[in-house]
Amino acid sequence: MLPQFGLSEFLLLAIAALIVVGPKDLPLMMRRIGQWVGQAKRMANEFRGAFDDIARQAELDELRKEIEDLKKNNELEQAVNDLKTAEREINASVMSGDQVDQKTEKKSDTAEPKASEAKPEAVSDKTPEPAMKKEPAGE
Repeated sequence: MLPQFGLSEFLLLAIAALIVVGPKDLPLMMRRIGQWVGQAKRMANEFRGAFDDIARQAELDELRKEIEDLKKNNELEQAVNDLKTAEREINASVMSGDQVDQKTEKKSDTAEPKASEAKPEAVSDKTPEPAMKKEPAGE
């Protein structure tokens, strides 16, 4: 931790610097001290920035690894693949069943027509007319 300096301490340092350095060289000395402090701050900021970049890079590498693990162990993708496989199997069994039905239909066409394929008997176009009531005459 840095020591705590108050107004009285800074005033004491300023008086001592004025006596030791002299009033003529004091502004030049203060300027050089300011430049050194600025240079030290820039170096500290560069070091902090480099350290932050390294930390960010480590985090990014860790996130990339997690993403790759998720891609490998993606349960949703695995479920979709399972459903696609089941769909292909069902389609294959239905298609093979249709081929078997078509073969049996070809054999049965040569033998006898099925009951569902039999032609219905002719239906007459005449419909019975309703009986008309006679009204009494003379009302």
